[in-house]
Amino acid sequence: MAFDRSVKIAPSILSADFANFGAEIRAIEDHGADWVHVDVMDGHFVPNLTFGPPAVKAFRPHVKTVMDVHLMISPVDPYIDAYADAGADVLTAHIEAGPHIHRTVQAIKAAGMKAGVALNPGTPAESVQHLLDMVDLICVMTVNPGFGGQKFIDMADKVRALRSMIGDRPVHIEIDGGVDPNTAPKLVEAGADVLVAGSAVFKGGSVDKPEVYGQNMDAIRKSFSV
Repeated sequence: MAFDRSVKIAPSILSADFANFGAEIRAIEDHGADWVHVDVMDGHFVPNLTFGPPAVKAFRPHVKTVMDVHLMISPVDPYIDAYADAGADVLTAHIEAGPHIHRTVQAIKAAGMKAGVALNPGTPAESVQHLLDMVDLICVMTVNPGFGGQKFIDMADKVRALRSMIGDRPVHIEIDGGVDPNTAPKLVEAGADVLVAGSAVFKGGSVDKPEVYGQNMDAIRKSFSV
């Protein structure tokens, strides 16, 4: 997984058909997804429950690109090896989820994955300043985590601050929450290079109409490339 600053679309399968994950993953990849984003929620750190390690392991054979696993759980450390075993390429933990984020990042790297750190909307960019030489990705939440389809919270200034702090380090800036053709241009202009999109990719499509997924992703791409 060589570092590349070109803008990537990472559909969140939280918006997919839960009865048809294998086909959904293949459909989004066949129609232009760069990464596949998997939202893991514990009903404790965030008010929702989603996928445990066995589910993520079941997704893995269908993912041919990058499996980007976002842990919205607390504590994180006891589950790192399980998600490594499940096949995560990138594993992202929230800086708010525990007191020892350096230890968490070290454990993710030691388990052979790329390490990400996520920031809730109320958490300042400066909180990751001392992690920039350790991490591979900073995920900027543009909604409060827990549910798909929420109203977008503008974090362009935070993205700009992070872009400046990162400099020439090989660290991605990922956006998660409310990404669509209206919000994407400002975020990309500010310095984001991975866009997680759920409903904006999956709306109107299905495994029987996968071309709609491609059209939705094209609409996001065109919004920031003109």
